[in-house]
Amino acid sequence: MKAWIMLLLALTLPLAASAEEAKEGAAPKVNYITLSPPFVGNYGLDGTTKLKVYKADVALRVTGDEATKLVKANEPLIRNQLVALFTQQSAEAMGSIEGKEKLRQEALKQTQQVMNDETGKPVVEDLLFNNLIIQ
Repeated sequence: MKAWIMLLLALTLPLAASAEEAKEGAAPKVNYITLSPPFVGNYGLDGTTKLKVYKADVALRVTGDEATKLVKANEPLIRNQLVALFTQQSAEAMGSIEGKEKLRQEALKQTQQVMNDETGKPVVEDLLFNNLIIQ
């Protein structure tokens, strides 16, 4: 009976070791975190009487479950930073494709700065506008 148990253990150990190696070699999972609700507010407050409004659906790309937890824990700070950034934009910047890309890059930079200040690492790899509407 002891020989039988030893034989089973000897046969299953290499399988367990190869399964563990496969786990370690797998690429970390990429997650997209949608900041909800969408951002809605005024922009281009330059003294004109015309009200300018934006609505932005933003998603953040991170790698791994730990990064996802860190971003979700710091979402209020990220939202605050992005609201301030969107409000500061001019009508010219929000109206052009180049301006929107600059805004996206600046939003990513500021989001990474918030995460770096709070966690010691930038965590967020990319910021995407799923939808950006301006009026």
